[in-house]
Amino acid sequence: MKKILLSAFSSFMVFLAFILVAPRTGNAEVNVNVNIPLPGLVIPAPPALIVIPGTYVYYPPDVDVDIFFYHGYWYRPYRGGWYIANGYNGPWRTVGPRYVPRALINVPPAHRRISSEHERLPYGTVRQNWRTWERDRHWDHRGERGERGERGGARQGREGRGHDKRRHNED
Repeated sequence: MKKILLSAFSSFMVFLAFILVAPRTGNAEVNVNVNIPLPGLVIPAPPALIVIPGTYVYYPPDVDVDIFFYHGYWYRPYRGGWYIANGYNGPWRTVGPRYVPRALINVPPAHRRISSEHERLPYGTVRQNWRTWERDRHWDHRGERGERGERGGARQGREGRGHDKRRHNED
């Protein structure tokens, strides 16, 4: 009987030592949510867009808030942060600062004062063609070519790149 009690006591002590010495796992979690609501934005119809000269960033001149179309997504700066959406009416989700394309960060503050010579492009046309236009450097060549795309005219510098009303339907 003594052997049984001694064996049980030893087993209990080993179990107790294991519990006291074994590392404990636990979950500690801290969540801090500062929810600054993004003001609603309702655009009743697909907006016309203008390319910002020297970039492949587009903006809707008839929308009163800063909103940009770039690489197939809509971006919206608000209170020091950036938001991204698949559509011009959202839904908007936060995008981290390191994921905001440099082209958007470098948009000139005076982008809304772009000359009226720049054509307003239908959103569907931009959505369908932005990738090809950027790959082919479409807007870069606009200042170098004449009405039908022949070489001619003075080559414009980076600040003169943009798009005028003459050839939109030929693209």
